[in-house]
Amino acid sequence: MGSPLRVLHVVVNMNRGGAETLIMNLYRNIDRSKVQFDFLTCKEGVFDSEIISMGGKIHRIPYVTEAGHTGFNRALNHFLKRHQYKIVHSHMDKMSGFVLRAAKKANIPVRIAHSHNTESEGGFTSRFYKWYAGSKINPNATHHYACSHKAAEWLFKHRSGESFILKNGIETDRFKFSQQTRNAIRRELNLEKDTLVLGHVGRMAPQKNQLQLLDIFAGLNKLIANSVLLIAGEGPLRKEIETKINALNLNGKVKLLGVRDDIDALLQAMDIFVFPSIHEGLPVTLIEAQGAGLPCLIADTITGEADMGSGLVDYLPLTDTASWIKRIVSLDKQIRPRIIDYHALSESGYDIKETAWQTQASYLALGEALI
Repeated sequence: MGSPLRVLHVVVNMNRGGAETLIMNLYRNIDRSKVQFDFLTCKEGVFDSEIISMGGKIHRIPYVTEAGHTGFNRALNHFLKRHQYKIVHSHMDKMSGFVLRAAKKANIPVRIAHSHNTESEGGFTSRFYKWYAGSKINPNATHHYACSHKAAEWLFKHRSGESFILKNGIETDRFKFSQQTRNAIRRELNLEKDTLVLGHVGRMAPQKNQLQLLDIFAGLNKLIANSVLLIAGEGPLRKEIETKINALNLNGKVKLLGVRDDIDALLQAMDIFVFPSIHEGLPVTLIEAQGAGLPCLIADTITGEADMGSGLVDYLPLTDTASWIKRIVSLDKQIRPRIIDYHALSESGYDIKETAWQTQASYLALGEALI
């Protein structure tokens, strides 16, 4: 057997974000004797050691915030000329424009742009810079991938119809409900058996809208005193979130769990998953929550593609905090058994084994076309 086809994934770092979790789920489930993943990153990440253990290589260049525009692009050009990959798969949303331009200069034949979002973060200057970077995507990408049709329309505009929709699949077996796991996690977090537990998983950043989540929970806690909110994640808004918890007198009621590597187990301890994001591509954590059989209350700004047909998702307006509180109270009265049709989940394209097979097949077909 010959050497595997090596695909270079370009990300800022391999931490526990949605895109990175998807890449790792794919990586663990492909046949690595046929396709191997390497990574071009700008910072260390929590998945680095696992990547190396699976035979992947991790390369590093400084990000634009450290190297500046010229330094970052020079580093990209230099790296891609020296390392002759056949396939470059960029996950940096609008910043992928610079990656793919450098890949085209280096005569790399397959240049994939992958959209994981529906909006850019940051202030005016940052957004303008990302818009400029994004303008380089369509002239330089050979293939367009996206987690949802909405994400494709945002990043690729008039070429969104050409996109391959790669669904954010999960390892379904890991998320099946377990009463034993639920009891163990609740004991670990000092949660009583009859406490109503709301849960949220997401980076502490404006996009995820945890400040409004605290308003929702504060209103709920006045109606259901025996309730707790779990938030898993870290990010730049941590201090602001802590300040608001104090201001709302929710100390002890809101548990900030930081970055966790056991989200599958944490979901078992929750009763309702609350996700009021301002924008999303198609969040992996929302698929995981449905995989765990949790009722999910999510913002109506999020694509309808996030509903896997599980019957667990309610879309609510961010402009009406009271409607979220009312819906949580009604769900508390009718919390259902944690059963989900995993065959339906697989049929909807959210089983990672199926997603990994599709991805591997597409890479191999692209590789074959180059021979």
